[in-house]
Amino acid sequence: MSAVGVAGAQDLPKSHFKIVGYHSTVAISPRVELPFWREHMPKVSKGAITADVTPIDHMGIDDKTMLRLLRMGVMDFAMMDISKMAGDDPRFEGVDLAGLTLDTEKARAACEAYRQVLDRQMQKNWNSKLIAFGSSPPQVFWCREVIGGLNDLKGKKIRVFNPTMRDFLAGIGATAVSMAFAEVVPALKQGVVDCAVTGSLSGNTAGWPEVTKSLYPMSVGWSIIVFAANQNTWKRLDARTQSFLLEQFKTFENQMWQLNKVATAEAENCNTGKQPCTLGKPANMTIVPVKPEEAEMHKKLVEGAVLAGWAKRCGPECAAEWNNTVGKTLGLKAPVN
Repeated sequence: MSAVGVAGAQDLPKSHFKIVGYHSTVAISPRVELPFWREHMPKVSKGAITADVTPIDHMGIDDKTMLRLLRMGVMDFAMMDISKMAGDDPRFEGVDLAGLTLDTEKARAACEAYRQVLDRQMQKNWNSKLIAFGSSPPQVFWCREVIGGLNDLKGKKIRVFNPTMRDFLAGIGATAVSMAFAEVVPALKQGVVDCAVTGSLSGNTAGWPEVTKSLYPMSVGWSIIVFAANQNTWKRLDARTQSFLLEQFKTFENQMWQLNKVATAEAENCNTGKQPCTLGKPANMTIVPVKPEEAEMHKKLVEGAVLAGWAKRCGPECAAEWNNTVGKTLGLKAPVN
């Protein structure tokens, strides 16, 4: 921790926050978020900053309403999958379009490129302040049966959680079914859906290997996580507390991305019963490799159906702004018309 943090903690006024945290079954919650608020912050602030953190799944809140609740001040801070808010503003999936980036560094670079745009929208329309980005490992396909590859997804009912994944599935002739994370295991068990999309490690820790046989690691996003503050809460804090918190939140953000690297690397081990698997549970999944011609098809879907579908929802001005930020960073262009 920086010297600024230590010095700044000497005489901070007492602050207690109410926080709705990330899903308890996903590694980022027990490994980063809960220790940060329950142990790290009280310690480095010398007891001045405390918080009640409740994971979203313990509260029965619908993910898609998180930003609305934050705007109303139901909580002071919240962690959420930003793309799940895309029904309220298509920009919210601009950093996590299906298949947009295939490694952690590029995913983080896309977030940095779009940070000011998302923060502007959150402040303008949602009485919220964007503070930090994090991520789950790549979002991949978990299927009830062993599939042969991309073509086998055609005609199947597949759980997704944002509009951009629907664009991707439409491009391969599959049927998208929107469903909350907590509802997926029973839906797979009962055959309501044939496959479901979630993180390569998130599915593991949430018990998906018990209801699926194969994992097809074609990435359709990351489930980019945003940590945000209610503006009224933030403005009530004195300048010293704000700067102290911002310093600590840099550490928080770095820890989230670091965990994502480890989780991404370990996921295949965990899903196939190999070691090291420190973050998940040993499972016996069949991994169906992505063939070179399928990877080429993936690239075409991203540059075609995915970018075109999103640009249409977001509008020309929004697409042009994306081209100058995320697009410029990744060497991609959304159609502006």
